[in-house]
Amino acid sequence: MILANLAKLAYKSLLNRRASVLLTLFTIAISVMLLLSIERVRIDAKSSFSNTISGTDLIVGARTGDIQLLLSSVFRIGHTNNGVSWKSYEYITSQRGVKWSIPISLGDSHKGQAVLGTTLDYFSHYRFAKKQNLTFNKGHPFAAINEVVLGSEVANKLGYKLNDSIVISHGMGNTSFHHHDDNPFKVVGILNPTGTPVDKTLHIPLAAIDLIHGGKASLELELEHEHEHEHEHEHDEHNDLVGHPKQITAFLMGFNSPLYTLQIRRNINQYKPEALLGIMPTVTLKELWEMLAIVEKILLLFSAVVVLVSLLGMLTTLLANLSQRRRELAILRSVGARPWHLFTLISIESLLTTLLGCLAGSVLYYLAIFSAGGYLQSHAGISVNITILSYYELGLIGVIMAAGFIIGLIPATRAYFYSLSDGMSIKA
Repeated sequence: MILANLAKLAYKSLLNRRASVLLTLFTIAISVMLLLSIERVRIDAKSSFSNTISGTDLIVGARTGDIQLLLSSVFRIGHTNNGVSWKSYEYITSQRGVKWSIPISLGDSHKGQAVLGTTLDYFSHYRFAKKQNLTFNKGHPFAAINEVVLGSEVANKLGYKLNDSIVISHGMGNTSFHHHDDNPFKVVGILNPTGTPVDKTLHIPLAAIDLIHGGKASLELELEHEHEHEHEHEHDEHNDLVGHPKQITAFLMGFNSPLYTLQIRRNINQYKPEALLGIMPTVTLKELWEMLAIVEKILLLFSAVVVLVSLLGMLTTLLANLSQRRRELAILRSVGARPWHLFTLISIESLLTTLLGCLAGSVLYYLAIFSAGGYLQSHAGISVNITILSYYELGLIGVIMAAGFIIGLIPATRAYFYSLSDGMSIKA
């Protein structure tokens, strides 16, 4: 009963000082929003990063570094100085245990977006997230050498639709050295969003790479007849455009068994005709994220500092108000309030302020995530999930509540000892 009365009194006291309380509550709400938002983006960024490629056992390219090969072939970041000869690609993918392979050729672009030369195996075997297939929003895979399939972001950003003509440029990113105006491509397909670099990529037949670089390929080349059943060397028999470049950037591989993965990876790394490197993307992704662990720690430290500053602001406000409330507390003493009553009253006020700040911060967090979700998806490839707060996030709020309560004990203790020493008496 006494605690209920004190809680009611604390609530009315906060309303009476609404201006300073709202300012304190706002700073706590902002800190909670930042903490939850940074934590959500950190978790989802890690998930999106890991989900860029799934179900691929090996990535093979010229011998560089594991992370460099991963970044260039999967994330379209940077480039490799050397490639893989088509002869080596055919030899390696003909080995026993190889289930499928996807050759990829990079180096061209269109208005800052990467162009990837590949085969129809790309649409059949490439996986992202939890082994999800690439699906088409409109159209179909390329069926002729002068056709192109667009990632969702390319189509949305540049406003392309089916049957539009596109001119490919030589050179990556916004630096294009030559425009292949004599060989325009027709848009025949637009992929659904994936939240991966696929969304920012234009996909053309591998045979077209040789064409736009002055090869002898012909625009009239069509798909070979599609075989209806799979067999051990499906990648050799799979439907594909006639012709290929002499060299590719890298290729992805899937195997019938993990034992083949380890065996062929060892053979690739010891391959004598040319210096090649085979990496396991899941392992390399983990290594890459471990390198970025310092960024995680900095983000968490930044969040903690923001929360600490807001709580210290609340402490400052409570201590300042304590001096201004000497008359109020002295009146409470005169009507029978005991020192522990005053201690409890101040403690409840700080707890209520922290609670309201956390609730307001949670609302702001959902508004921020909802507003920024599309931007993060399209510009950073981070798919942010709008879900109820996890146990971990609720635990963070619990820590803030506990910290706010502990900080509130400081002015509460001062009020307690002031009353013991009659420091709350009314002065004339």
